[in-house]
Amino acid sequence: MTWPQPTRQAHESFCQVEKWDRVRDARGRTGTHHVTYELHLKDGRILRTRISHPVDRTTYGPGIWSHILRDQLDVTEIVFWTCVQDGIKPDRGEPEVPAAALPADLVYLLIHRVGLDEATVAAMTKDEAVGRLNVYWAEGS
Repeated sequence: MTWPQPTRQAHESFCQVEKWDRVRDARGRTGTHHVTYELHLKDGRILRTRISHPVDRTTYGPGIWSHILRDQLDVTEIVFWTCVQDGIKPDRGEPEVPAAALPADLVYLLIHRVGLDEATVAAMTKDEAVGRLNVYWAEGS
């Protein structure tokens, strides 16, 4: 598949869609001529990317572009353009919380205060878990 020419503007759009933190900019605060973004990942890594100022439609050459994708953004070209063009964030391997998941503090109370075992709590719906905790608070059992 053929992709558009990679530009500084597309690079910044990627960072904005994925919600990278802007840590430095070219407005003189750090004396740099780059805009720097960071992304803290759940596995403890911190990705950092720099975009030369001004952030415009200036294109990147193939060598620097492959370096940015591989070493700074940690994505493939298809993932990059899907994010920029369609707004779909890259899959960084972060687990999704199931819609019906019990809040952690509720699970903790059911196990440590009420005395239920983990298997029993895991089989409960949220309404059942809240109801059981309410019975414990009301009756003490």
